[in-house]
Amino acid sequence: MDQHEVDVLVVGGGPVGLSTAVELSRHGISTLLVEKHAGTAIFPKARLITTRTMEIFRSWGIQDEVESAGMPREEFLAVGVGSCLTADDFVRSAAALQRDAPHSPTYTFLCSQDLLEVILRRRAEKGPAADVRFGTAMTSMREVAGGVEAVVSAGGRETLVRCRYLVAADGSRSGVRDRLGIKAEGPPVLGHMISIMFEADLGFLPPERRAALSFLRDPPCAVEAVDHGRRWMVQTGYEPEEGGSPADFTEEVCLAAVRAAVGVPDLPVEILGVLPWLQQAKVADGFQSGRVFLAGDAAHVATPQGGFGMNCGIQDAHNLAWKLAAVLRGAAGPALLDTYTAERRPIAARTVDESLTNALITFQMMEGRLSMREAVDQQAGRRSCEGLVLGFGYDSAAVIPDGTQAPAPGDPYRVYVPSARPGHRAPHVWLTGPDGPVSTLDLLGPCFTLLTANPSWSSAAHATTRRTGCALTPIEILPDGGAPAATSRVTEYGGPYASATWATEYGAGAAGAVLVRPDGHVAWRTATASDDPEHTLTTALTTILAKP
Repeated sequence: MDQHEVDVLVVGGGPVGLSTAVELSRHGISTLLVEKHAGTAIFPKARLITTRTMEIFRSWGIQDEVESAGMPREEFLAVGVGSCLTADDFVRSAAALQRDAPHSPTYTFLCSQDLLEVILRRRAEKGPAADVRFGTAMTSMREVAGGVEAVVSAGGRETLVRCRYLVAADGSRSGVRDRLGIKAEGPPVLGHMISIMFEADLGFLPPERRAALSFLRDPPCAVEAVDHGRRWMVQTGYEPEEGGSPADFTEEVCLAAVRAAVGVPDLPVEILGVLPWLQQAKVADGFQSGRVFLAGDAAHVATPQGGFGMNCGIQDAHNLAWKLAAVLRGAAGPALLDTYTAERRPIAARTVDESLTNALITFQMMEGRLSMREAVDQQAGRRSCEGLVLGFGYDSAAVIPDGTQAPAPGDPYRVYVPSARPGHRAPHVWLTGPDGPVSTLDLLGPCFTLLTANPSWSSAAHATTRRTGCALTPIEILPDGGAPAATSRVTEYGGPYASATWATEYGAGAAGAVLVRPDGHVAWRTATASDDPEHTLTTALTTILAKP
């Protein structure tokens, strides 16, 4: 049997597994990803990419590629409701771009999963430390002293893989989760669903009838735009207790379903594929067992309403990767890894709950308990979810509280209130740089970043890096019109940078500093100077990293 040694083994080559490999490689961690299927997804599945996930893609340098592959925001970021696509009662509501887009240098986007996975795979395979193997299945695993041993098989040939840690991103029916004996709890299955992908020319529909997602009542179904050309999906269901099954969806039945949804009896249609799936909502009891971690659908499954599932999983990967890297490099203590479940499970549970609320609205609409206008208002309102995807905060040993209170918007699902309070995502603020405007988010790299207007903190950051072995990049942000101090060192990201509002928006003032983790969340903040900034920073960093 062949043998292979690697820092991290990732099981599963969907968006979450590929994202894990991308982020680990950015940190220089050797990674082997195995996926049992021969290639990336051939069915669209997920399509909505939230603002936070687009920010991550931006940091990986693939935002433009994703936007080129997806659907124009202005045209398709909308929800529709009606009897069918051509019915007189059809109503449409577009996303609140003007209200929500300013919170980020990017924004929610639509790109079908089959296209997105190709982009993520290509990005993962570019990583010098990543080995991506499709058509390769993990057949066994066991935890051993200092790591995990697993057997992977491809083409009848087996390889023994020795790794320090294993990340299971192997989906809702996770074999790894089952092997570990971790339960996933949630309500009974909400629906037995069928997705019918088809090709048709719907160019005759005017712009006010084009939407990413349209909920229809006659018969009850949903229509999704897969691209901005000819590919679409109809989602409908069946009742097993009434004798229904996926076998019922013959080509004739699928053609009839598509034509009824569009409202054109003789519409030329080509059926491209049919996929059965379960609508469910569940969260694993734990996201870690020893040296094995669950991510994505292996850890939590949301209903499709809201498009949260894939995004929540990608943020699992973003949270976990830097922690694994810090421990593997010896910059952090093993206890840092305990903060993965402490941080991500509450967010996953809230996300799944919100997806259930969205599903309930859909059920009420399909059952005729809401008027078309009520339905579209509620559906459109719930499509605006920046509070959920940007406003959450972590509470764990990897965050040092500063005694301030978290924002408390009246509608925490829809409304995002920017905050640099420790635990929260570092807010987007436009800065003036030597080459023009730049977002604070674009200055955050795969290491810790210290944002400050005080050069003494910048000098201390370099000394802290030498003392702790943990890379810490200082970025000085000056008041508009200010000149950089002699001690300013921002060469890694260019500079100098200036802003009249940054220090206030981040709560750092002219003398303080904000320490941002590699995943873009604030770890520590002070609004004052320090008599010994090196000691203060070193103490904060070693506390966050669980170093003795």
